Amino acid sequence: MGSRLRIPYDLIGSRETGAVAIVEVPEGIDPTEVAEEIRRRHPHVRSVLLKAGSREGDYRIRPLKLLAGSEQTEVIHKEHGYRIKLDPRVVYFSPRESSERQMIADLVRDGERILVMFAGVGPYAIAIAVRKEVEIVGIEINPIAVRYFQENVRLNKVGYKVFPIEGDVSFVTPAMYGKFDRVIMPLPKGAYQFIHHALRSLKKGQGIIHFYYWGGENAFSMATSLFNEKAHSMGLSATPLSMRRVSSYAPRVYKIRIDFLVRPASLT
Repeated sequence: MGSRLRIPYDLIGSRETGAVAIVEVPEGIDPTEVAEEIRRRHPHVRSVLLKAGSREGDYRIRPLKLLAGSEQTEVIHKEHGYRIKLDPRVVYFSPRESSERQMIADLVRDGERILVMFAGVGPYAIAIAVRKEVEIVGIEINPIAVRYFQENVRLNKVGYKVFPIEGDVSFVTPAMYGKFDRVIMPLPKGAYQFIHHALRSLKKGQGIIHFYYWGGENAFSMATSLFNEKAHSMGLSATPLSMRRVSSYAPRVYKIRIDFLVRPASLT
């Protein structure tokens, strides 16, 4: 079991209210023994879930198999002074991106109007709203995630700042073009298909867009090229302010973030 203790796993929840563990077990190792060891190490873990496939569909849901514990996998996750209620079996959530969410929140200034695309259960919106005086609209296509998002807004008492909307970004954002100072696009696979919506959402073509992308060693250059091509076609200039490797999906495959300052090309 010594080698098995080095198998990575995610904990979602808290010591006070209980947690679930999500683990990926290599072939040749007994998943049940791993689950038992995780529960021994973390008595507050109610359920251990095995990754049974990759994330799929518009809802970005990963199939998870119960290895041990309770079928009740809804938890309240705590990070940086706020709480996020969710069930990882039916919604997307990454506890590994807690620091990423705080980095974004640190960049936001009071008074901004912010659009969060692919908002999920609201972690980016909540992380910002509990610290800054802002107005945030979050769009999410998964109706279950939207219900959790709404509950998390109430749970963290930010209902006067955060407004969840259920729907497809492509259909919802046109009604809000030109209204935001900042756009967050935390969808690594496929966010590039929505760049034009993000650009059109900025006030007078000016603002900040946090663009996430998924790719190999050339991910930064590919992401920059895709973004600039779309911005230039719309008469806008996009200047990268910072670039960050957020996480690793596989050997030499990464999730990255580029922060773009967008302005009308005539002003550059």
